[in-house]
Amino acid sequence: MSEQVDSRDPATPASESEPLVKRSITRTVLSELGLVSLWDSQRDVKLLCGQRFVRMLGYGASMLILVAYLTALGNRKTEIGLFMTLTLVGDVCISFFLTLFADALGRKATLALGALLMMGSGIVFALCSSYWILLVAAILGVISPNGNEIGPFRAIEESIVAQLIVPENRSDVYAWYSLFGLAGAAFGIMICGWVLELFTEVLHWDLLYSYRGIFIIYAAIGLLKLILTVSLSHSVESEKKQQQKKQNSSHRDERTPLLRDEDSSNEQEVPTPAKLKSGLRRFLPAIGKESVSVVTVLCFLFGLDSFGTGVNPLSWITYYFQWRFGVEKGELGSIFFVTQIVAAVSLLVASAIAKRLGNVKTMVLTHLPSQIFRALIGVPNNVHIAILFCILNSSTASMDTAPRSAFLATIILPEERTAVMGTLNVVKTTASSLGPIITGVLVDHNLYWVSFLLGGSLKALYDVGILIFFRHKEKEREKSERDRIQRQEQERNRAEQSLPNEAS
Repeated sequence: MSEQVDSRDPATPASESEPLVKRSITRTVLSELGLVSLWDSQRDVKLLCGQRFVRMLGYGASMLILVAYLTALGNRKTEIGLFMTLTLVGDVCISFFLTLFADALGRKATLALGALLMMGSGIVFALCSSYWILLVAAILGVISPNGNEIGPFRAIEESIVAQLIVPENRSDVYAWYSLFGLAGAAFGIMICGWVLELFTEVLHWDLLYSYRGIFIIYAAIGLLKLILTVSLSHSVESEKKQQQKKQNSSHRDERTPLLRDEDSSNEQEVPTPAKLKSGLRRFLPAIGKESVSVVTVLCFLFGLDSFGTGVNPLSWITYYFQWRFGVEKGELGSIFFVTQIVAAVSLLVASAIAKRLGNVKTMVLTHLPSQIFRALIGVPNNVHIAILFCILNSSTASMDTAPRSAFLATIILPEERTAVMGTLNVVKTTASSLGPIITGVLVDHNLYWVSFLLGGSLKALYDVGILIFFRHKEKEREKSERDRIQRQEQERNRAEQSLPNEAS
């Protein structure tokens, strides 16, 4: 009898520990996927992820019908090509202007203005047929000609995320932020196709009116984005803007996040002449001398990477397989659909790697092999080997997205983030638009394989440059930022302790 009791007693704590072990394993898995960091983040961060999804939902839907809509209005292909180019130019100019002044004018207000422009563009496209009116709406408003991110939104949102998230969790949050964007674009394309079929096949609408119905939906998406923007708290504003509000207020808002107190240290770093600026100059961000060299190198390297991407855009890659090997469009569509899913999952894998190796090493480790595969796509005469290189490249090309955003948030000073990120986006957009010109010349001379070699080599050179220039710089900035956050926490604790004394 005693032997039976002894055999049960050890089993009791073991059975009780099983749920604890399972919970521990579950939390570890969720932590590696970045879900714990996202769940623990502030409400504003979740709203920004929702805005990214909604915005890319609209971009994906409009991209699918934009060329077809302009064609249905009777515009020539040359006019449509000019339309796309000028839309891109207008986006670059307006994005640069808005991100440059966003911190001074207010990040929330700038995001709201962008949402209004998005909504206005949808309304104009739905109601007007004039080529020139549509062109003005596309240039001054927010219409994505290729389904990619446009406008000032991403630079401002990533700057806000960097301010609200501690450094060690940024890669996780940026991974999910990027994943929401990919999912939004994919759902936008899919839903647009379903809605078009509903309008034309079930409701028997004219095709032109069906397209206009999509742009009405696009305007509604802009309205939804505006509502999400208005729901943001004052914590999304720049630290200097929050300091101004605290100076004008007689009490401290209890909802202010920890990182909001960073302005006390940053204000001391701002040169005295910056306070004497007047007119338009007082809205410009103060860029330190040390930051100028960092930003210059970043612009060069990111421009190099984007130019390499522009040399081999997806449209040219798909055309290569049709031209060289006669691969059917349906087969290519299935291949790239799978690679997009793998690429989305790889974002979370890269975030887990970044926790162990750091952002710079993760960027290079994940991006460099992908570009080697890109350079080799045009070499094989065997279609299966060429497709294998293409799949390996497409599946891993986006792995550096989240670590790169976290790296930029660390390497750029808080008061400079919005303006610098906006500048980098302008440089990348401009550089990528020049790539297809080079590809066209090479293809005309039957040197398609050189375009793959050139694109992969330029992007590999970017990886080497990032590793050389910023491997140690990132660690220095991380240490200084942690020290600053620790000082702010100590100051906040002292302030909280002094309140009871003042009350007594």
